[in-house]
Amino acid sequence: MSGTAWHVAARVLLIAGVLAWSWPLLVAPQSSAAPWAADQERERSVLAVRVDGQITPVVADHLVDGVRRAEEARHQAFLVELDTPGGLSTSMREIVQAFLGAEVPVIVHVSPAGARAASAGALITFSAHVAAMAPGTTIGAATPVDLQGGEISDKVINDAAAFAESVATERGRNAGFAEAAVREGEAATAERAVEIDAVDLVAADRAALFAALDGRAVTLADSSEVTLRTRGAPVVDHEMGFFDRLLQILADPNLAFLFISLGSLAVIYELASPGAGLGGVIGAVLLILGFVSLSVLPVNVAGILLLVLAVALLVAELFTPGVGAFAGGGALALALSGLFLFEGPFAVNPAVLWPVAVVVGAGAVLAGRLALRARRAKPVSGASAMVGQETVVRDAKRERGRARLEGTWWNVRSRGGPLADGQRVRVVEVRDLTLLVEPITEEKQ
Repeated sequence: MSGTAWHVAARVLLIAGVLAWSWPLLVAPQSSAAPWAADQERERSVLAVRVDGQITPVVADHLVDGVRRAEEARHQAFLVELDTPGGLSTSMREIVQAFLGAEVPVIVHVSPAGARAASAGALITFSAHVAAMAPGTTIGAATPVDLQGGEISDKVINDAAAFAESVATERGRNAGFAEAAVREGEAATAERAVEIDAVDLVAADRAALFAALDGRAVTLADSSEVTLRTRGAPVVDHEMGFFDRLLQILADPNLAFLFISLGSLAVIYELASPGAGLGGVIGAVLLILGFVSLSVLPVNVAGILLLVLAVALLVAELFTPGVGAFAGGGALALALSGLFLFEGPFAVNPAVLWPVAVVVGAGAVLAGRLALRARRAKPVSGASAMVGQETVVRDAKRERGRARLEGTWWNVRSRGGPLADGQRVRVVEVRDLTLLVEPITEEKQ
């Protein structure tokens, strides 16, 4: 190799060595720039969730998970757009506890126009770092209720009022209004709520809310202060998974009562008149859905016991059909179970309760009649089905002969004297492959 070639090769190796040594330094700013930009974008984003309807354990789990996700993913805030008539006290307290201890700013916006933050929803709104309402919305009316018509004890009301007052005080809101919302059922419009310092501001929609919050300082549970930069901030939706959405749909006392009642009736029909098993399958599916509903609703032990009694009485109707006493008792127990089955703000609508109880009771009476008819019916197949049928004797020899019945030739033997060809006989018993018969006389005919 010539000297020139060696020089060229040496330069190439030198340049390659320099590039190999300096490559990490050259690419380091570029490889870190993308995560930095992603972090910046993520820290500007707002995690948002929409809550409509009752506050249930499913909603509580979803909101608590939203706070955790917003903290872990370093979103700048967690936004809850709320419209609720209230819900379970236990679920509400779980949400309030998560909001008060959140290490990320929590914003509750009662929206859209016409929405409300009633009962448990009011306390959830009070617990947010920022509480906002759209025009035409209301907040308050947080007095505990007993949907069975019973009186709420002073102990329960005092506890709820003290809790509402403490939450409002923690967030620097109007503690007097929070207490009055519980004790007297007081409520306020959006504008009135801002005037009395129950909430922070009025915003018609999300864009107006973000514009109003931009630059606002929020103090978190660890006493650190965060300044919101929400104007034009990207929004990431925190949506329920399929199973959670299904649970939220099933968390309805009317559906739970309907599924349990009709599922029990379908199984009873299958027991009364066994067939292809369709009734049993449908009943099993409905019962499973009903039990899933019960798993996410607050149930009363007395209601469960009444429900078990109702099913037992309805099944008893199958074995003692008559005037329908067991069915009537089962329908009454079913109606009573619907009245006492659920606790708190949940209750079965009377428009569902009474018609379903009547239908199930009437259905049990009919199922009992079907079961009785099935027990009394003559067999339609097998050896027993031939008892009582008539046929004609062939090849008669004294007390024996042959006869054709149901498409098959049988040996026959008389119980009433010799047989003759062409004589009509009636089957009285079947022994193996022999029919025991008796001649049909004019008197018997």
